[in-house]
Amino acid sequence: MTDDAATATLDIDGLRTALHCPRRYEFAHVHGLEGSDDDTVADRVDVLRTAICDALRSGETDRGALEAVASDRLSTLWTDHDEPFHSSTQRRHERRVLEATLSAYLDRVGTAHAAGIERLDADAARGELIGPALPLSSAVDVADGAHAAERVRIDATVDYVYGDGSSIVGVRFVPTLAPLGRLRYRSDWEGDVAELFTDHFDDGSPTFEPDPVGSLLETAVVIDGLRGLRDRLELGDRTCRYVQIPLADRSAATVNWVQNTVETSLEVADLTDVYVDHHTYGMTHDHRNETVDDRLETVAASLLAGPFDPSDRWERIAEHACPDCEYTVCCQEYIATEVRFDG
Repeated sequence: MTDDAATATLDIDGLRTALHCPRRYEFAHVHGLEGSDDDTVADRVDVLRTAICDALRSGETDRGALEAVASDRLSTLWTDHDEPFHSSTQRRHERRVLEATLSAYLDRVGTAHAAGIERLDADAARGELIGPALPLSSAVDVADGAHAAERVRIDATVDYVYGDGSSIVGVRFVPTLAPLGRLRYRSDWEGDVAELFTDHFDDGSPTFEPDPVGSLLETAVVIDGLRGLRDRLELGDRTCRYVQIPLADRSAATVNWVQNTVETSLEVADLTDVYVDHHTYGMTHDHRNETVDDRLETVAASLLAGPFDPSDRWERIAEHACPDCEYTVCCQEYIATEVRFDG
């Protein structure tokens, strides 16, 4: 995978959608049919993401100064946030949750990451390290067997990149780490992670794990995109890593309703090691996984070729993907299942 010129473009969100159901991908990403845009959690994450990125862009690395900039920016963004609430009390509570999450971020990694950005910026050729939504891309060669290989660019984003010793690290803010599934608790590819990944694509297996599988494909794209960024910034042979940080996970939050205070902690997930095939790494000394990379090419090829037919794994899709799908009203496979007659 490289960042060479590509003749077609996909994005990682589309690939993740297709893992749930190729027909859903067709509706959302080919025909552009809009689903529900009422995602209040994502909107709140965007508010906090922007505040943090703006604070990191200030160049401050001291805990107090960084928090002051981030808090001021959060206050401004929250004033302009037009989400409807049941009451002013609920609105004040949601702001306290964001403030507690910001404090937890600064305590857990914020100042270290700010210092890492400063160090990386000093070593790098001119280039942007802070987003939000800092674009990265990976290019893969795909072929359907009947045509010559086609170069396809797959786009992804991170929110900022910082230096950590001999590595550069891409960080993406997410609502929660729940989509990672068992990846959240594993540090190696070998074993049940490899089994989960291969079983998801096995038509004879009942396994249906589109979210963690999608996270592995995303990791492949991001790490390859970071290699391209590393080369453009002339950062030598540093290794590349990918980290996700949740900004809307309330499982660790403690609310004191009497004193109107919120406290929380923050978990950080480094997906690099769980993606790396150590056999490949031992030969190349590069963070790669040939199984995941090859499947990324296969999925990309299927999306370029169509026809987005879900029939091969319809039973798994119907059981797991249809119940929360926004496109069932126009899905011929789902409608056929619902209106079929016995006899």
